[in-house]
Amino acid sequence: MKILFYFGHPAQYLFARETIKQLIKKEHQVKIIIKTKDVLENLLKYDGLEYENIMPNVRGNSKLSITLSLIKRNLILLPKVLKFKPNLMIGTDATIAQLGRLLNIHRVTILEDDYEVIKTLADITYPFTETIFCPNVCRVGKWDEKKVGYEGYMKLGYLHPSIFISNKNIVDKYIASPNYAIIRLAKLTAHHDFNASGITNTVLDKLIHSLEENSFKVLLSTEDIIDDKYHKYLLNIEPSDMHHILDHASLLICDSQSMSVEASILGVPSLRVSSFAGKISVLDELEHKYKLTFGINPNDEEKLFNKLDELYSIKEIKDEFKSRRDLMIKDKINVSNFFTWFIENYPKSILILKENSQYQEKFK
Repeated sequence: MKILFYFGHPAQYLFARETIKQLIKKEHQVKIIIKTKDVLENLLKYDGLEYENIMPNVRGNSKLSITLSLIKRNLILLPKVLKFKPNLMIGTDATIAQLGRLLNIHRVTILEDDYEVIKTLADITYPFTETIFCPNVCRVGKWDEKKVGYEGYMKLGYLHPSIFISNKNIVDKYIASPNYAIIRLAKLTAHHDFNASGITNTVLDKLIHSLEENSFKVLLSTEDIIDDKYHKYLLNIEPSDMHHILDHASLLICDSQSMSVEASILGVPSLRVSSFAGKISVLDELEHKYKLTFGINPNDEEKLFNKLDELYSIKEIKDEFKSRRDLMIKDKINVSNFFTWFIENYPKSILILKENSQYQEKFK
């Protein structure tokens, strides 16, 4: 089987990484195409997987730049698809759906954002894709007939306990303190981030002061350029080491949705300061069903610091949140194994799941 993956974000690649390794081991032909985004290319280099970067230059952040970038990707990708002749194309980008429809190639869109959050992307992707592969809790608007839901999250594709083995030696290379908190600042330039807001410098200053007063070492991770006064807090590590650092953290405070989910799956308490709070089904489930993360609107500074004080007061907080995480893991499947089976048997796998809605329980 010939399978083409297109990745436009590190989290998309990480989700599929274990599945890609399994497919290659089973002698399927896999082609990986990417665009430049954050540490995506660094991760692929570290893993030693062959790939092609068709967009080496970072696009602009305006709606016009995003539209022109989509057109350019279609034009660049078209001859590569024609040459490779895949049986199946997989990715989040609209390019995969549109070219797959044009060339009559099976295509699967992978994501874990609700339709309302990614409406612009969804409206140019869902009409053309064949299958929307996403967590059960995700809303896909009027495209439910195309949805294949699974009992899990994308981040379980690389952070499930059967896959991710935490290494304390990696942490010790960078951090001497056993009690540290990570503050993560996202760039908020994705297609769905227009008018989004997160942690301001004023709030950041107060957070650092509060954490240091409560004996936390503060580590700052950011996608953007920051003021010189914050440089002493910067976490300078190999991108591939980030999840080991996160796993041993006492607390995460961020405006990143992705990292909040990652922290939850690792059993690390997180506060996410974001205008998306209460709007994303995956995070709502992790917050209200499993109490692993807490979303706070950027305008509600009082609530943020009250919740922070509440977390300070929890005795043995690491053990408490690991227990909450374990309860969540019991409910979920091994997403990577399920995704591998789904691809290898596609499109027959869709019929199997429709006939037996409990079939994915085999992957627990």
